[in-house]
This record gives sequence, structure tokens and C-alpha cells, in this order.
Amino acid sequence: MVFHGKWYDEVQVGDNFGSSLTVTETHIVLGSGMFGDFNPLHVDEEFSKKSMFGGRILHGPFTSALVSAPVGNFFAGTAIAYMEHSCRFKSPVRAGDTLATRWTVTAKSDKPKHKGGIIEMKGQATNQRGEVAVECEGKILVAGKTT
Repeated sequence: MVFHGKWYDEVQVGDNFGSSLTVTETHIVLGSGMFGDFNPLHVDEEFSKKSMFGGRILHGPFTSALVSAPVGNFFAGTAIAYMEHSCRFKSPVRAGDTLATRWTVTAKSDKPKHKGGIIEMKGQATNQRGEVAVECEGKILVAGKTT
């Protein structure tokens, strides 16, 4: 059985969705390789211990990808295009942190030409201590349900 995401007409302003994930050492290592970013804040424990972060942290683009993943899952098979995504990083993300991401639908715009519409969302990811790690916004073009 394949999970099917929400259609445009099934989603209402105020709907919430999300997920949680524990960040691991592997995320940090993969981030360096994927992005080619070997900044010592990510790869050098001794250097990063002396920084304002007190240890190695996850790359911002990887954090951004992790918080956007619930959007892709919520609209699996119905998304036409993820149009916009922005993040404000509020606190560092480290190996061992569990990010709980929660998105809320804030607006909908019908797009009959695309047989669906644009869904606007605001999100937030908190760590296991309740600290806000990321605040985010996104827009996604989603298909309407076909009959």
C-alpha cells in the first residue's frame, strides 16, 4: 500500500502536520560531503568547542531540508511544485538533538489553471529541550483531487 498525500481541496487553513527526527553524527558527516562545506564548525570538534556553539553543529541547509521533509510527506503524490521555502535559524542543531517540526496551513489560493492551488504554511522546529531551533515558511502548489 502506498501512502497518498493530501489533495489541495482536502486541506483547510489551520490544519497542522509534522514529524520528529533525531539528528545523528551521520547527518553532520553527510552534510559536509553533500554540500562540500568543511567549515570547522561542522568537522572539527576541538575548533568548534571553542566557538560560541561549544561543539559541532549541523549545516543550515541540512537543517532546512529536515524541517521541509514533513511537507513532502504530507503532500506525497499531490505536490506539483514546492515554490518557496525560508528558514530563520534560532539555535544550533547538534548530533543527538531530536527536532520536532510542526507546520500550520496559513492560507490557500485557488489556481484553476493548475487544477489545484497554492498552500502557504508556517512552521517551527523545536529540540528535545523545547528550544526553538528553526522558524520556517513555505509555499507549495498542490493538485486538486480528480474524480
